[in-house]
Amino acid sequence: MSCLRSLSLRWSAAFAVSSSLVFSSLSFAAAADDLGAQRDAAIAKTVEFLAKQQTPEGAFSPQTGAAVTALVTAGLLKSGRSADDPVVAKALKYLQTFVQPDGGIYAPESNYKNYETGLALMAFVDANKDGRYTELLKGSEKFVRGLQWDESEGKDISDPTYGGAGYGKSARPDLSNTSFFLDALKATGAGPEDEAIKKALIFVSRCQNLETEHNTTEFSAKNPDGGFYYTPAAGGSSQAGKTDAGGLRSYASMTYAGLKSMIYAGVGPNDPRVKAALEWIKMNYSLKENPGMGTAGLFYYYHTFAKALDAMGQETFNDAAGQPHEWRKELLVVLLDSQKPDGSWTNENARWMEGDANLVSGYALLTLAYLKPAK
Repeated sequence: MSCLRSLSLRWSAAFAVSSSLVFSSLSFAAAADDLGAQRDAAIAKTVEFLAKQQTPEGAFSPQTGAAVTALVTAGLLKSGRSADDPVVAKALKYLQTFVQPDGGIYAPESNYKNYETGLALMAFVDANKDGRYTELLKGSEKFVRGLQWDESEGKDISDPTYGGAGYGKSARPDLSNTSFFLDALKATGAGPEDEAIKKALIFVSRCQNLETEHNTTEFSAKNPDGGFYYTPAAGGSSQAGKTDAGGLRSYASMTYAGLKSMIYAGVGPNDPRVKAALEWIKMNYSLKENPGMGTAGLFYYYHTFAKALDAMGQETFNDAAGQPHEWRKELLVVLLDSQKPDGSWTNENARWMEGDANLVSGYALLTLAYLKPAK
């Protein structure tokens, strides 16, 4: 049995829960079929919307360079479109114009080289069923790996930047970018024994509000709630601000990103870091907002929420009050209710570009890929 398969079974067993609600198999299947049909219709409507937004060159929101086009393309591919679908093929061709001599996939003047390359890499992996992008992927993987802060930058394991990744080679690392970095490595087939993933886990552990042998930073004991924040580097920072004691506030999108990253790095359900993260999530379970940040980054949060809980392998999640949540169904209903008549999504809170319908609709497609109702 493979390491990843074994880990998946451990997660499923450790978090198996039973619901107090009993449905007949017939009514449950009917409800799932109805939601599944609505999900499929929502995806089709979003694809139709995005096809109308694509420029003749193949771009989505071209003012963002490769970023939004890469995210939308990844969403289209995850939604079942093939690399030969006209919209996808044109987007992939556009993304190829951003391939640089160093293997990165970004606009030359970009400050977000890791983010752009990571998203594009994931799109090209899903489009590479016949090997057409194998050489491109080798170069982009090498570039992404080179962005990690480690001995090559003169950093040793004691440095708070060690193992992390930022927007680019000179940008201080943060958990959001490190999470995308790990997504990219996982997409290329890297597993927990990969040295870059081991190093990334060191950084991820230091982004948690938990004092352990893995985290002795100055912030770990100032707000020991088990959640995660943006970065311990460069003096430390949380998008949710600081506590009165000088701690860095935890917030949901980073806590799910941290949990997902630990799972990808092979950390099991009985590890104190995982247990503490899950306790924070139980106390702050919500789909009405990005807990700790209100509506800021809401669709980024939905995507990270879905990826993390999917990685855990559980269908039901109990909150701190013991209330079971069928999280796939709950999030699907939220997305269905918030889709606009033209098939798009936007966030009324435009922070982090979530006023851009292409970006947010791309996030929604990526999220919907994890929300196929179980029968």
